[in-house]
Amino acid sequence: MRKKEISCRFIWTAKTRELGGAVTANKTNWPRKHQRKLLDRLIGTGVLIALIVLWPSARALADQRGQGRKILPVQSSTVPASNGDVNPYGVAFVPAGFPDDGPLRAGDILVSNFNNSANLQGTGTTIVSVSPNGNVALFFQGTTPLGLTTALGILRKGFVIVGNVPTDTGGNPQAGSLLVLDDAGKLVATFTNPTLLDGPWDLAIQDNGDTALVFVSCVLNGTVTRLDLTVGRKSVTLNKATQIASGYLFAPNAAALVVGPTGLAYDPDADRLYVASTDDNEIFALKNAATNTGSSGTGEVIYQDAIHLHGPLGLVLAPNGHLISSQGDAINPDPAHQSEIVEFTKTGKFVTQFSIDSAAGAAFGIAIVRAGCGASDFAAVDDATNTLTLFDFGEQ
Repeated sequence: MRKKEISCRFIWTAKTRELGGAVTANKTNWPRKHQRKLLDRLIGTGVLIALIVLWPSARALADQRGQGRKILPVQSSTVPASNGDVNPYGVAFVPAGFPDDGPLRAGDILVSNFNNSANLQGTGTTIVSVSPNGNVALFFQGTTPLGLTTALGILRKGFVIVGNVPTDTGGNPQAGSLLVLDDAGKLVATFTNPTLLDGPWDLAIQDNGDTALVFVSCVLNGTVTRLDLTVGRKSVTLNKATQIASGYLFAPNAAALVVGPTGLAYDPDADRLYVASTDDNEIFALKNAATNTGSSGTGEVIYQDAIHLHGPLGLVLAPNGHLISSQGDAINPDPAHQSEIVEFTKTGKFVTQFSIDSAAGAAFGIAIVRAGCGASDFAAVDDATNTLTLFDFGEQ
């Protein structure tokens, strides 16, 4: 198999709320000969995430082979200057074809905040945009209480969809809603349903242009709902809401507020929806997700791994066909492997993992997008330091 050229650009982020500060990187202590052996295998197979674990040696070896490119660290923060919201949850790339007459451009990243400046859960009201060079701007600021969740997605015709799970004065989570924003961050629609949208915690979108399917995990009742939308030039219409999955464990949690079904990743070729169920500590697969007219229960368990899964939260389908999940550590914690990003196959085979922070509970929202010419961009938030990291993998 022909080896592929691989390069990585990191947007490193400060360990403080302000721009600047110390920049750190996770490094492996493996012997270099083992790193070299694994790197050779990964270059041949096209696995993306393990290169992050081997970052120092991967860069050095790529340079030795004449394959390296200059790597420019850029620091950023997810804390908006407007109100100081913290605890970033959702992450989404602005897709190609998104209107460019507003503040967003294709390749920008949106990040939603769950907490306010006092770090009270379920009170964050802001979405910030982060440009590829690390510039941060306020995109949306709603009215308290909101608690914007990991349910963050973008339609290429110019709309942003974000979920919220607000808390009451006693800190108890409420049902919340889905907000639809235009390309300028203006609220154009609100979708609510006490059963079918009971705590919108994460979502996945199948964007078909004039129509879209939005899959939403509901953390307060352990279900998944499919929304069938019509997408116009200036509006988004909800045509039908269908519960397509149920029976996932859900419960209050002292560390995470609440745990239940979270990350969703949709494979349109197989019409399968993958569900990261935090409290179950398992990954499920639902067949016929786009056409089911009722609940299929939890679907099939495709990944059950007490060693590498520690309360899976975010979930994405990588271009190489693997699944990638962030671990929140609220369930099945392992002090030796905190805040891990785990890569595994759709048949349940572990591939690799790396930590984004030595502290527990820092990994949450993740996103991935094809960047052209065989490249992929992978973004992950660190909600312990209120930062975003962008990993750029260029392959030829």
